[in-house]
Amino acid sequence: MAENFDVVVIGAGPGGYVAAIRAAQLKQKVAIVDKQWLGGVCLNIGCIPSKSLLKNAEVAHTLRHRAKDFGFSFDNLKLDYGIAFKRSRSNSDRLVKGVGFLMKKNNIAVFMGAATFKSKDTVSVAGNDGKTIELKAKNIIVATGASAARLPGVTVDGKKILTYVEAIMQESLPNSAVIVGGGSIGTEFATIWNSYGVDVTIIELLPRILPREDEEVSKELTKELTRAGIKIKTNVKFESIAVAGKGVKVKLPDETLEVDQVLVATSFTPNSKGLGLEAAGVKVDPRGFIEIDEKMQTNVPGIWAIGDVTGKLMLAHVGSAMGIICAENIAGVETITLDYDMMPRATYCHPQVASFGYTEAQAREKGHSVKIGRFPFQPNGKALGMGDYAGFVKLVVDEKYGEILGAHMIGPEVTELLPELTLARMMELTPHEIARNVHAHPTLSEVLMEAAHGAEGTPIHI
Repeated sequence: MAENFDVVVIGAGPGGYVAAIRAAQLKQKVAIVDKQWLGGVCLNIGCIPSKSLLKNAEVAHTLRHRAKDFGFSFDNLKLDYGIAFKRSRSNSDRLVKGVGFLMKKNNIAVFMGAATFKSKDTVSVAGNDGKTIELKAKNIIVATGASAARLPGVTVDGKKILTYVEAIMQESLPNSAVIVGGGSIGTEFATIWNSYGVDVTIIELLPRILPREDEEVSKELTKELTRAGIKIKTNVKFESIAVAGKGVKVKLPDETLEVDQVLVATSFTPNSKGLGLEAAGVKVDPRGFIEIDEKMQTNVPGIWAIGDVTGKLMLAHVGSAMGIICAENIAGVETITLDYDMMPRATYCHPQVASFGYTEAQAREKGHSVKIGRFPFQPNGKALGMGDYAGFVKLVVDEKYGEILGAHMIGPEVTELLPELTLARMMELTPHEIARNVHAHPTLSEVLMEAAHGAEGTPIHI
C-alpha cells in the first residue's frame, strides 16, 4: 500500500529541501527522500565546511606571512589543521540539524533511502533501515544533484588520489599536492592547502584558471595565487597520474611531478542513473542531465527536476531558486523565470572572485557596444584597513542603454558585494543609479560606486 502525497522530492540538498519547504508553505502534502543526508553535498561536504576551512586558512596565512604587519610575533607558531577540520564538521552538523528541524516545522515527511521510479506517479524507497515503501504523488521533483566526474585512466583511491569529497574529509594535509583543474574547487583547495604550508601545483587544460570568468579576473587571480607560492601550469594536459610508492607521479608532456596527493577537481556528472527515469519516460540529454523547461517541468507531466541534475548552472543558490520556482509552478501561484546567464557566481579562493552576466568578451561577441567601469581596491580605505587590497571591480555596460550586462570582481569579500549588482540588474537600474546611491564610508562597497562613476565617465578617486 503506497503512501499518498501531493509532492515527493527526491534529493534533500539545497534545491530539494528548499523546494519541499516552499511546497509545504503552499499547502501541499510533502515528502522528501534522500539516500544519504539532509542538506546534500552543500551542507555536508561542500559549500559549508569548505568556507569554515577557508576562514581558518585566512587566519593561518595572516599568522604565517603577515603577522609583523599587524604587530604580532611568535616564538613557535603551530598550526593544527585537525582543529580546523573539527570546526568545519561542527558547523556542517549544526546546519544539517537545522534542516531536520525545518522539515519537522513544515510537516514534511522524511524518508532516508534510495528512491526509484516505478511509474510516472510512484516511487519505491529502499530505506536505509532495510524496509521498502512506495510513495505515490501527483508531482515528483528530482533534485539528486551531481557527483565529481572521474578522469579516464585515473584511479581515485581516496587516499593518494582524491576528489573533493575525500579532500574535505581528511583530518591532515599532505606536504605536497597537484590539483587537476583550475576552477572554483581547485582554486579554493589550493588556497586552503597553501595557507597551511602545502606545496601546491595547479594544472589546467585550458589557457587560464577560472576559465569561465572574465579574462582580466583570471589574470589577476593567477598573479595573486603565484605571489602566495602556488604554482600554476595552464594549457597542460597530463599524460598519466598513478600511485607510485608513498606518493603519486603526475606525468606531464615536459616533466614529471612527484607529490604526496593529487586532487581531481575537474567536472561533474549528473546523479540521474539508477532512478528509473526510463520507467517514467523522462528525457535526459546525452550527458545524462534531465531536460526541463523554464517552469522546471520535464517532458512528463507531473515530473519536475531542479538543481545540478539538470546541468543548467551547477551552483547551490541556483538550485534553491529553481526549487522555489518549481514549487510555485506546481501550486499554480505567481512566480518568476530564471535567466541563468545572470545568476551570481562566487569563488572563495584568496582573493575572492565574484561575478554575474556576460564577460567583456561575451558582451562584444553578442553584438553589444560596451563601456567599462573599473575601480581597484587599492585606494579603498576599508580594504587598506583590512590589509587586503588586491583586485578590482569591473562593470560591463551597454553603451547605448546603460544596461548592466555583467560584473566581474576580484578582491576582499567581493562575494558579499554581488547582491547590490544583481538586484540592480533585476530592477533594470543603470550605473547612474548605483553611482548616485550613497554608500557608507569606509566600506568595500564604495568600490562599486566608484566603478559605476567610472562607467559614467566621471570617476572620483582615480
